[in-house]
Amino acid sequence: MTLSAPGHPEPPGLPGLPGLVTALPESPLEELADERLRRAGVRLLLKRDDLLHPDVPGNKWRKLLPNLAGARAAGLGTVLTFGGAYSNHLRATAAAGRAAGLRTVGVVRGDELRGRPLNPSLARAADWGMELDFLDRASWRQRDSESVLGPLLERHGPALVLPEGGSNPAGVRGCLPLGRELAGTGASVVCCSVGTGGTLAGLAAGLTDSQLAIGFAALKHAPLEAETAALQCAAFGARTPNWRIDDGHVFGGYGRTTPELTTFADDFRQRHGITLDLCYEAKALFGVFAGLGEGAFGRGTTVAFLIAG
Repeated sequence: MTLSAPGHPEPPGLPGLPGLVTALPESPLEELADERLRRAGVRLLLKRDDLLHPDVPGNKWRKLLPNLAGARAAGLGTVLTFGGAYSNHLRATAAAGRAAGLRTVGVVRGDELRGRPLNPSLARAADWGMELDFLDRASWRQRDSESVLGPLLERHGPALVLPEGGSNPAGVRGCLPLGRELAGTGASVVCCSVGTGGTLAGLAAGLTDSQLAIGFAALKHAPLEAETAALQCAAFGARTPNWRIDDGHVFGGYGRTTPELTTFADDFRQRHGITLDLCYEAKALFGVFAGLGEGAFGRGTTVAFLIAG
């Protein structure tokens, strides 16, 4: 059954399929003027992937488009994917699938949500045509197994199965142009938030050997380094040596925050007019500014920071 909620506009169209990855526009690069940066002698460039598309922002767009093209090429009219109750990925998949003329199914963690009013994120996904299927938490932990996937595909029919966050080899390759866009910016360090590792895996592969990518973990108790390395190997055949994970700024884990983080994000919005996602970018950018005081970036360093949206 398709659940829906009124009041959400039709998502704008996307570029034609296939050939989506090579057709992506280059997102803007903005230098941030901030007294803290000036004192540290560090330049900070914001890579504004959040401006690529109003409903499929940034890394979601980059990871989704090659997968949508793959579904079309395989003759599949449905994309089935996974996410939590407040998943940006589910909402983005719904918007991209609708614009591309593909049916979408979102498998949501937590069957206790079944039959309850939809939160705004799930409501928007449903209004854009996504069929929502709620999975109990024990099954969720086994979602990649045939015992769970089999019944899902029996219920919903043949589909391209896309992992949580869209991080698979196609999605990783979709993020490769992001690194290439940053390769010629003069930045010696490129920073981003990490949830599933797909964006970091593709971005780092597109950078030059002299550039370092730092992925700031958005959650704890996850083997993000191993998962990111595995994604690079699956997408490109080998791990690149030019990246690392910083797990010192998770602020309690995914979806959690602290007064210190909230204060930082509020101050950043007041200074620069940019609202940071507290689950991802706020934690990563907090880590970057903390690094200024700790001497993590030498004077004269240019740092690029990805705002994925």
